[in-house]
Amino acid sequence: MSKDQAQALRELAHPRRSRRARIIAVTSGKGGVGKTNVAVNLAVRLTQMGRCVVLLDADLGTANADVLCNLSPTATLAHVVAGRMSLSEALVEGPGGFGLIPGASGLAQMAALGAYERDRLVDQMQQLELVADILLVDTGAGIGPNVLGFVVGADQRLVVTTPEPTAVTDAYAVIKTAARQRRDLDVRILVNMAKDVAEAKAVYERIRAVCARFLDLPVQYAGCIPVDPRVASAVRRRRPFVLEYPQTPASACIGQLAHRMDRHAVEPQGHGLLRRMAMWLAG
Repeated sequence: MSKDQAQALRELAHPRRSRRARIIAVTSGKGGVGKTNVAVNLAVRLTQMGRCVVLLDADLGTANADVLCNLSPTATLAHVVAGRMSLSEALVEGPGGFGLIPGASGLAQMAALGAYERDRLVDQMQQLELVADILLVDTGAGIGPNVLGFVVGADQRLVVTTPEPTAVTDAYAVIKTAARQRRDLDVRILVNMAKDVAEAKAVYERIRAVCARFLDLPVQYAGCIPVDPRVASAVRRRRPFVLEYPQTPASACIGQLAHRMDRHAVEPQGHGLLRRMAMWLAG
């Protein structure tokens, strides 16, 4: 982490700029597709590119970004919602220098939060949005209200799938459900554990075709990550694979993804993530 990035994270409780972070929701239709691993490694790579990155582990049922980073945090997002500490106190430094806000199953009932608890979380998150360049949100899998709140509220959505038919079908289900709530969705499809680029593009084309036909929604190809045994090895070592095996093909693909997401960035407009999410949950 550079001195400027470290200073930005230290000043989390006292934001000094008016431009808010760009929010990218990393989501999937089903579990087991490598979504959290993608989010962690993307956070590392974007940080290496000089961006001030914060990863919010919002996989509220089975939060495990801290496990992949070999961290044992004492504070989580649940403590923030409960009012026991501030967001800056829950923030920890992840491998490679990005900021991590650990999640917890204690937030599984976020949709049922009262107005006071929701406003407290929104106020905390607005501070974060004014400090980071990029806020990555690792959502849960599926189409529950907690997941959709983050997906609908983000500026961009990175939908992770594998070539497995059920994963593809469930990925489309997430897109379809979110599109019912918001028509101006920026959706990127990342195919994980692909045999090769041809297989990944075939998967993307299937999703693109049904989104165009039934939703009138364009979706973009974000790339693929090939099947790579060193990815599993890095998970066992509890290290991001872009740090453990920087020369592996999977790491090269994450690098391409980071550059693509950064190069095609759209300046955030309107309300920040948690303000939009609060309005959606309240509606």
